This record gives sequence, structure tokens and C-alpha cells, in this order.
Amino acid sequence: MGTPDFAVPCLQTLIDNNHQVVGVITQPDRAKGRGNKLTPPPVKAPDVIVVVAFGQILSQAILDIPPKGCINVHGSLLPKYRGAGPIQWSIINGDKTTGVTTMFMDKGVDTGDMILKREFDIDIKDTYETLHNKMSLVGAEVLIETLALIEQGKAPRTPQNHEEHTNAPMLDKNTGKVDWTKSAVEIYNLIRGTYPWPGAYSTYMEKKFKIFSSEIYQENTKNAESGKIIEIGKDYILVSCGMGFIKIMELQFENEKRMGVEAYLRGHNLESGSKLM
Repeated sequence: MGTPDFAVPCLQTLIDNNHQVVGVITQPDRAKGRGNKLTPPPVKAPDVIVVVAFGQILSQAILDIPPKGCINVHGSLLPKYRGAGPIQWSIINGDKTTGVTTMFMDKGVDTGDMILKREFDIDIKDTYETLHNKMSLVGAEVLIETLALIEQGKAPRTPQNHEEHTNAPMLDKNTGKVDWTKSAVEIYNLIRGTYPWPGAYSTYMEKKFKIFSSEIYQENTKNAESGKIIEIGKDYILVSCGMGFIKIMELQFENEKRMGVEAYLRGHNLESGSKLM
């Protein structure tokens, strides 16, 4: 925390010595000089504000502070997946690729002019957790490149095509409810995209359970009865979907521990032919 000129070298020294400055608190602008002009204190002088997963819309007053703009690192290839859940929805929707976009922020939600993009593949086994971790590293690389371009005055400004935008709203607990009439691929993607939160879930004999991992057993078989337990193997539960079959590999019933199916079956019985809801 600091305000006057005296505080600036201390702040600069912290930065120069690789301390992680996560925020600065300073006093508000004060009237100064003969004209009583409202003047920002020396500490309050950012060239750029970097915003990453902040979770709050910035007011125009904040956006106007840095002369070189507020820069956002967003976890999608804009204008696709604007909103709070771009990484999760890219998996849930079965996308094969995703990426990171840096942009100059404006008063809209992820609507600002784009600076740089970096595209990469989504692995078929990626979950929200693993893809998030990969993307955070890529995002840091793209941010450094972006700041270098801004410093050189060479940062491009590419307007988004707003007609092509899609939304990626924040997930809630209901997002993870499995609809067994959907295809095995869609259910598999839901399980991956909601891991570790909010988690995919279903019910067996009116008992709710979460599904942490699964495998697609077959994709293209049309089933008359979806959600039916077809087979209980040593380490899996085979369930019919609207199209295809899926193997549940790891689960957690309410008030019990998370465990693989093999461990669960040692102390519990499941009935073939039962239906998951």
C-alpha cells in the first residue's frame, strides 16, 4: 500500500526482485496545484491493467484508468464462448480444438477488440481440470507476447464479428445432470467437462451418485431403453445411452467415498437391468 512519490521506488524494487505483487492499494485522486486539478497519486499509474478470470465486470471508470488499456486473457477463440465457462463448454460440446485470446477490454462481456490468438487441440481424455491447467500456461505465454507488442506500439486490434458469437454461461450444479437419452459421446463429454466441478451425476434406486470417469464402449447403436444397466463388470458398469453405451469407471454415492467401480462393488450390490435416472 502506498500513495506518494516516496512509495514508488519501493514498489518498483519489489517488482524488479521478482516478488509477486498481486495488488496495490492507494488513496483516491486528490486536488493538487494552483488549479486544484484532480490528480492521480504516483502509485496509481498503471500503463496496462491485466485481467485474468477476475469474475467481475469492470466499470468504465476502471477501464479508462490505464492509457494503454485493460487487457484480458480469455480461455476461448473469440467470439466463440463468451462468458464465465468457456473451457467447460468447449469440452461439453465436443470441440476438437480451443485456444486463448487476448483482447482490449470494453464495457461488454468479452466483446473487446482481439489482439492475439493461440489455438491448440483438446485431447479426447481432457477434463475441465486438465484443459484448464494447459490453458493457463498457454495464456501466460500469449500475455507476455501481447504486452511486448503493446510496449512497442504494434499490438493489433481486430474487431470481433458479433454475429458469430456464442455464449458460455457459468455452470451450476444442475449442469451435471446426466440425460441418458443423449448419446454416449455427449454423456462422456459432459462427465469430462464438469470434472471436478460441478460434477456429472445420476440416480440409482433414488440414490444420487456422481460419475468421475467413464469410457465410451460403443457409439453408434440406437437403444430402445436408455439409462439401463446392461452389465456389471469387474471394474465397470455398462449403461445404455440413447445412442451407444458407456462404461462408468469411477463414482461416488452420497455420503460415501469416491472410488473406482471395482472397489465399490466389494461392499455394495448393483442390479443388472436396473435403470439410472
